[in-house]
Amino acid sequence: MMCCKLPLIKELDKPIDRWCRHAVIGKGCGIYMERPPVCQSFHCQWIRDAQLGPEWKPEKAKFILYPDREKEEVFNIAVDPAYPDAWSKPPFFAAIKGWVLEGAELGRYVMVRIGSRWIAVLPDRILELGHIEGAFALERGRGPTGRTIELRVMPPSPQAAAAVPANRNS
Repeated sequence: MMCCKLPLIKELDKPIDRWCRHAVIGKGCGIYMERPPVCQSFHCQWIRDAQLGPEWKPEKAKFILYPDREKEEVFNIAVDPAYPDAWSKPPFFAAIKGWVLEGAELGRYVMVRIGSRWIAVLPDRILELGHIEGAFALERGRGPTGRTIELRVMPPSPQAAAAVPANRNS
């Protein structure tokens, strides 16, 4: 059900971090059979990866973990603002850091969103990107082996701003 709260769902005029008007707490989506394609195609990593235990269930973990739609080497975490440190607690942070390190040569990193606050988990550090409202782009710096070594927040390009949802362009 956290997928009914945390993401922006333009098709339903649902802002980030607010419950969808169709969410039935304790039951699920009240329009499940008629939900929009963006909801139909969303599958959090807890559903996709059988190796993630019950502690990773979004209602228990207080965040959703999902692969980026555009960059396969990037994972996203949307955290319930009422539990801003949930992602950094055991066993989550160690696993997140492990994924980044395992895919470091591919440029893997994790983007964490807590309300308007954005944090990047890079192979060698946690990078506080700050509070960002609206659309943005990321400029990535890579080291000689392909590792992501730097991220900078940039305004979106005019064509990207028109095509990208109002939360980010990774």
